[in-house]
Amino acid sequence: MSDLNGLLDRLHAHDVEFVLVGGFAAVVYGGTLLTRDVDVCCRFTGTNLQRIQAALANLHPVHRTRPDLPLALTPELCASLKNLYLKTDWGPLDCLGEVKGVGNFEEALKHSVIVELPFGECRVLSLEALIRSKQAMNREHDRITVRQLQAIKEQERRP
Repeated sequence: MSDLNGLLDRLHAHDVEFVLVGGFAAVVYGGTLLTRDVDVCCRFTGTNLQRIQAALANLHPVHRTRPDLPLALTPELCASLKNLYLKTDWGPLDCLGEVKGVGNFEEALKHSVIVELPFGECRVLSLEALIRSKQAMNREHDRITVRQLQAIKEQERRP
């Protein structure tokens, strides 16, 4: 069963340093495209990656690129990771070290805003940065999302 909000709640509860990006961030702003995963840009330190592992521990996380390989982070593995693509009982989670069109975690953090979600406050890529990111990705669903986000941005400008 998919529970994308639950995945974010878990990350939040385990003090993972992350910024919500991608399709779920677009939904936060009012985008209507269905998303089947959670994309976050996070700090790729051993401590933060261990927090991700702890947050997902009982959700049977496995690497999406190698589904037979469970998530078992070691200090050596943590030091070599740039991205982490996971499948969990609650749905896919993509942990990114960099967001195309925005930059690394520090840049994503700088271009984020705090949004109140059901589990509490969450850093979400700003509307402008999310549009840049989606434009840089330039896949068909990203182009649709860009049009939606630009329309939302225009509505926000109106008195």
